[in-house]
Amino acid sequence: MPLVSTPDGPPGRPERGTGSGTHGDGGPGDGRDRRREGAESLRAILGGRGGAIDASVPVGAFVLVWLLAGALGWWSPVGIAAGAAILAGVVVAIVRLARGTRPRAVLFGLLGVAVAAIVALYTGRAEDFFLVQILSNVASALAWAVSIVVRWPLLGLVVGTALGQRTRWRRDPDLLRGYQRASWVWVAQYVVRVAVFVPLYQAEWVFALGAARVAFSPALVALSVVLSWPALRSALPPDHPGIRHPRVPGDDPGGPTVEGPATDR
Repeated sequence: MPLVSTPDGPPGRPERGTGSGTHGDGGPGDGRDRRREGAESLRAILGGRGGAIDASVPVGAFVLVWLLAGALGWWSPVGIAAGAAILAGVVVAIVRLARGTRPRAVLFGLLGVAVAAIVALYTGRAEDFFLVQILSNVASALAWAVSIVVRWPLLGLVVGTALGQRTRWRRDPDLLRGYQRASWVWVAQYVVRVAVFVPLYQAEWVFALGAARVAFSPALVALSVVLSWPALRSALPPDHPGIRHPRVPGDDPGGPTVEGPATDR
């Protein structure tokens, strides 16, 4: 599981000249427009259940084939199930590439499936197919928590990179604080995953692990995406221009924004 779910394609660039994207004074509804734009932008960048559902397909294939092979008495149910998971991962990768997903993201997803299958093949235990994911969730929770403590919240890095801001957002105290608060949402969802998966793994409940992975993980990702914006917004003052426009102390409010340099009129 990646540190954060990403959308299938590159995020759209902010359009210039829109009322909600300027730094000037607006009407009574300008603040609401900025909040709406910010929420939509954050959800578009973070994605949602789509990537998590795609990642669940190989897991479902592994569990179903393992159950079928065991019920029919086939030779090496774990081996057959591992092969089915890899095949499903290849199909998902092809579909994601056709939808415009970045090749690197597709490669990492397929690599994760292959490693999980290899671990299960090596140990001969079906539950070990989920071991890599459990360890990845533990590492992700720690990475997100540490990033908050050292004031480099991973959510800010993800969103700032997608918006072409690089690390400019870190010089906006309000945005930095907002990304720190919102990053705790992602720490919590990884902690919840570990709290659910570890007892099931220890009990060797393969079907329950698969069911939790297929049904539970996409819901957690979607919930984290939804809750990230309110958590971030709670740190921004009412007059803040939004995540697309970091307010850096000393900058000219009418100067260039993240979309490009100012032009003479």
